[in-house]
Parts: sequence; structure tokens; C-alpha cells
Amino acid sequence: MQKVVRDIDKNLENMESLLEGCDDIKHRNMRLGKKVALKACIYYVEVAVNNLTIEESVIGKLLTKLMDLEPEQQYEFLRENALGITDVNELETLEEAIMGIMVGDGVLFLDGYDRAIKIKSKGYPFMGVTQSDVEKVMRGSKEGFSDSVKCNTALIRKRIRNSQLKVKEKVLGRESNTTVACVYMENKARKSVLKEIDERLDKLPLSGIFDSGMIEKMTGEKGRSLFPAYQTTERPDTAAMAIMEGRVVLISDNSPVALIFPSNLRHFFQAPDDYYTPTKFVSFIRCLRYIAGFLSMCLPALYLSLVSFHTELFPPDFIFSMAAARQKIPYSPLVEMLFMELAFELIREAGIRIPGPVGSAMGIVGGLIIGQAAVNAALASPIVVIVVALTALSSFAIPNEQLVFSLRLMKYIMLFGAAWLGLYGIFLILSVLVVYLSAKKSFGFPYLLPVVSDEINQFRDKQDYSLKEEQSIYQKKQQS
Repeated sequence: MQKVVRDIDKNLENMESLLEGCDDIKHRNMRLGKKVALKACIYYVEVAVNNLTIEESVIGKLLTKLMDLEPEQQYEFLRENALGITDVNELETLEEAIMGIMVGDGVLFLDGYDRAIKIKSKGYPFMGVTQSDVEKVMRGSKEGFSDSVKCNTALIRKRIRNSQLKVKEKVLGRESNTTVACVYMENKARKSVLKEIDERLDKLPLSGIFDSGMIEKMTGEKGRSLFPAYQTTERPDTAAMAIMEGRVVLISDNSPVALIFPSNLRHFFQAPDDYYTPTKFVSFIRCLRYIAGFLSMCLPALYLSLVSFHTELFPPDFIFSMAAARQKIPYSPLVEMLFMELAFELIREAGIRIPGPVGSAMGIVGGLIIGQAAVNAALASPIVVIVVALTALSSFAIPNEQLVFSLRLMKYIMLFGAAWLGLYGIFLILSVLVVYLSAKKSFGFPYLLPVVSDEINQFRDKQDYSLKEEQSIYQKKQQS
């Protein structure tokens, strides 16, 4: 660690050595003082600090004030006043000075002063507050997170104007030095959850962090779980509501996606505008989402098991029509279903990668053309096209894209189980899945909360279900 010394020439020599080859970092030499002008130099990133002479800026005000003072008055002003009237900090080492430059601020060196002065600037350019394209809502705020951690925490603070809202920042990544912020309500968040996320973040082995997805991947539950451990959101109102429930929001710089934890399965079926819509409508829509989740995972497997093993469950007329439709199909129902499912997966992925409205149009037209062409070429039966289309529609009805990925993978496991044992294979996999989810935890909380173990949270998570009877039972237990 190199200390800042009083000799500015020595400081500048060391800074030039440390910043050699950094052509985007500029420095400006100047003379400050009324009679005896002292040598000074300010370092800054070219784009982050684009104009040092604007009097309205913090940098401009500080330099203008120093210009009118004697040397001793300058030192006294920096020691006593500057930290109170302007947004500046004193730095003792050159490493701290470089970090101040890298975050987008200006760093001032003054001859005879053994501290560097970090002066707040406008910082790096960022995307700004825009509407979320992923989490569409009919009612509620249209604001979405930006790619600046400071802006994102301010959007949450805008909604929760309470001193109990805490924002704890960490710098992660050995070389990228990315700022990450944990946002929570001190009187509601569990101390065990905060301690666990601190331990996981401290153990990150990454040299660079460029998105919250990297944190999610490296700090997730052990065992490479198929189901997500974090809920993600691009909306500050969703994050604010989660914080008010006692959960923690993790925000990474350079990423518009925030991580919410602890999370359980029901959180992934909730949409941002559920709390703005009348209860009876939301109850119906949520039931529809749970049905959609089941169909997106099990519908192709159910069709395959009924066609291959349990045809007696169909009416005779339906069996004859289905047999006629499959008469010219040259391969088994499993291969037919896999072919159509993979074709629709390709269409979905291509629609995402094609920019603008062309992507969605291509997905619709591509699905129709491929489905019709497959039927005409005797590569698939019409009912398979219908089953695959209903499965895709069911997955689109689920609000959380991460859960959709998990269910899409489970769909293929279900297909092979159905091809192996029919309905018995599906029930076997579902039984294993229920046992697995019952044992899975997210930061110490059961993944199937509030269906299981809701007493650990005093039945607060069952408020959406209005199970007052169970809450009264818990209150009686507490009284006894």
C-alpha cells in the first residue's frame, strides 16, 4: 500500500506508474491559490468526468473555492469544511485513489497535502430508468431497474421511505471490483439469512463479476439444483414488496436484474400486479398459473403414456381417429413428440435472438408453418401439434422465466418416464419431485413454504391463502 505523501511530484510519479497504458484516464495539472499558487492535479476517467469547469458541479465549486484561498487556508478548508459542504472524501493511499477514479469520480492531489481528495462526479454513463420488457403488467408502476446500482437502490428507497431500510454495499471480484448492494428491512429480515449471504459472497472465487446472474450461479444452493434458488426481477416495486415481506434483495452494478431471497415455489407463480388487482380475479388467475405449470411439465408425457400404454382410457371413436392420423407416421410416438418439442424449442430460441417485433412474428409464423408442414409430410400427427402448442402456451402463462426453464427440462424427464412405464412412470417421477422439493431449502426456508413448515414464519406466508383457521391454531399454541 503506497501512502499519499506531501510531495505532489512523488505522488504523480507513482500514479503515472500505476496507470501506465490507461489512455482513457486523463489528468489535468493546475495552479490553485490566491497569491502563492500551489501545484495541483486531478485524475478522472474521460467519459465519467467530461467537464471540470462547470461551476454548478461539485468539482467546479471546490476548485473555484480553492482558487481564492491562501495555501494554509486551502489545507484548513479541506480538513475542516470541504467534507461538510461538498460531496468529497479523503483518501490515504494511492490504491484508494485509483479505486476512486475507477468508480467514475475525480481525484485531486494538492502539493503539501498528504491526502488525496475524491470528488463525486456524475459517474459512468448508464441506461437509465426504462420500462421492463420481461415483467409486463396491466396495473402498477411501469418503472424498471437500470444498470446502475446506485440508481436501483434509489428506486427502492423512493418506495420505502423508512430508516429501517438498509443498503449494505460490498465490492466483489478480485479484478473487476464490482459494487453489490444488499437491501433489506432491518426490523424484518432474518439475521441468519443476512449472515449466510455474506458468507457466500465472501467465498466467491470469481475475478470478475459483470451481472447478477454470475452471483446467482455461484452462490446458489449446493448440488446444482434444477429449480432456482433466487427469484429475479427487473421491477423496483416487486423488489420493494419483497423487502416489506422480510426478504432480502441483492443488486449488482451493471445489471438491471435484482435477486430476491429466500424464495419458495409460490413466489415464481406471482405476477407484479397481483397485489393491485381484486382478490377474486387474482385467485382465479393464480389457480390458472398452477394448472399451466403442471401442463407445461406433464402434458406431453400424459399424451405419450395414454397413446403407448393406456389406450383403453380413450373412447373407441377417438382411438380409431388417432390411429388413422398416425398410420403414416414412420416412427414411435416418443420420437414424434421429441421431434416436435425440439422444433418448437428452436423456434422459441430463434424468436428471442431476433431483434424487435420480427422475433415474435417469426415465432408465430414459424410455429404455424412447421406444424402444418410436419402434418402434411407425415412427420407428426395433428394431435401432437396441438399438444405441443398447448404446452408452449402453458409455459408462457408462468410469470417467472427461470421456473419456465426448470419446467421445460422436467418435461423431457417426464417424457422418458412416460415412455418407460406410462402413467406409473409419471407418478413415480412426480413422487420423487415432491420429496425432493419438500427437502429443498432456500437460505434455511423450505422450498414448499407455506404448504409445509409455515409455523417457522408464524403463518404470515399463508395470508395469500386466507387460512385463518391454521393461524388461530398457531396463536392458541403460542398462548398455551
